[in-house]
Amino acid sequence: MRTRVRTTTAVLGAALLLGCVAGPTAAQPDRTGRAGKRVLVFSKTAGFRHDSIPEGVAAVKRLGETGGFTVDATEDAAAFTADNLRHYDAVVFLSTTGDVLDAAQQTAFEGYIRKGGGYVGVHAAADTEYDWEFYGGLAGAYFQSHPAIQPATVRVEDHAHPATSGLAKTWNRTDEWYNYRSNPRERAHVLASLDESSYTGGTMNGDHPIAWCQEYRGGRAFYTGGGHTKESYAAPDFRQHLLGGIRYAIGDAQADCRPETGYRPLFDGTPASLADWQQAGPGSFALADDGTLTTAGGMGMLWYAGRSFGAYSLKLDWKMAGDDNSGVFVGFPPSDDPWSAVDHGYEIQIDATDVPEKTTGSVYGFRSADLKKRDRALNPPGEWNTYEIRVEGERLRVWLNGVKINDYTNTDPARSLTDGHLGIQNHGADDQVSFRDIRIRELPARPAAGGHEPVAGEAGSAQAPAEAAPARMPAGTPAEVPARAPAAGD
Repeated sequence: MRTRVRTTTAVLGAALLLGCVAGPTAAQPDRTGRAGKRVLVFSKTAGFRHDSIPEGVAAVKRLGETGGFTVDATEDAAAFTADNLRHYDAVVFLSTTGDVLDAAQQTAFEGYIRKGGGYVGVHAAADTEYDWEFYGGLAGAYFQSHPAIQPATVRVEDHAHPATSGLAKTWNRTDEWYNYRSNPRERAHVLASLDESSYTGGTMNGDHPIAWCQEYRGGRAFYTGGGHTKESYAAPDFRQHLLGGIRYAIGDAQADCRPETGYRPLFDGTPASLADWQQAGPGSFALADDGTLTTAGGMGMLWYAGRSFGAYSLKLDWKMAGDDNSGVFVGFPPSDDPWSAVDHGYEIQIDATDVPEKTTGSVYGFRSADLKKRDRALNPPGEWNTYEIRVEGERLRVWLNGVKINDYTNTDPARSLTDGHLGIQNHGADDQVSFRDIRIRELPARPAAGGHEPVAGEAGSAQAPAEAAPARMPAGTPAEVPARAPAAGD
């Protein structure tokens, strides 16, 4: 039985703008008391000046019109005061160069980020403020050099983040491709990287991030290396990429932006990667050529029969079409029994409108998620979400879009999480849930006794050790995964 949950956003307050900011427009107030989401585009240059800046400013303003946020633009660093910045949900550094803020302005911006502000860096934002350590960490990497403008292939590593969710696995485009002084992968979450074999002049030894995100010292940060050319801002795919980064930075879309290294794919979107998966029970999963698996019929379960797992971090991306039902099963033995996973394992639920112990993020029937945290972290139907399900000993923890929402320890002698299989559920004919990029990182066995040991990638730590995206391969042709065994359901 389901109990529908309704959420309401209170809308309060009004805007206050300083005269140094150009072009303010009316906006509806939001729950913070500020005018509805507001973005400041900052494009001051103290070095090379890109002739694409006017096109970039105009593009962000148009994105604001369609995306529901107000955009102001300035090249006056006097806008960087604590009083003025608090009226903005994000600041876009649009191809800024050199030393653009003085010490007091830097202090104001640091305070803004620490209080939850958003940062979007575009192209030469990485060629800015080399002597300001805080900014270097926020941007993620500093510019080193670039070859001539030329076509290149961008490999999309994260298909759940709003900046890249609409892109194919490979993205071919022309731009000025920066080399960076350091690789941000260990500190930030890489969304896309360059295939250095597809162009000349790459110097990052085959691992060349070009877009990334992170939570940094209380704030949200997104950077893209694209945007040198005027043509970039007229290209629909780049505009959507930029819009997704802004939506993340202002908090309109949630994403897991913790560093991610050391994972390997269990399902990478290709038919070949389904070789070790088996369908249990009625229904099936349809494999589309964009690399997604979508439930069809049920109640059944697609489970990974290749091997069982003990201590691990499982990550996967999922999306609901509407008010749908599915889940991820862990810790169950291989069996033809349709209720093996139900009776001997645990389900991490996907169904935002069920009762608390059976709703999204719950350990189904055993422990509700932290609903306040869950609701803040959850993207709505039609948008991608990311689960991390971490099993160590009998302890089971769940992160939704980088936010820890559940922590459960098994005490049931009929169940054990120390060795078991993994599966995704197809719940029924009226439920449509899609999955993609299922990956796993095996962890050291947890000590038998003692306190809470540090764990890589703990949510909320900007300095957490990295956890990493596997290489993604081109999606295959549409296919159906055949049924082989009975169903497991809830």
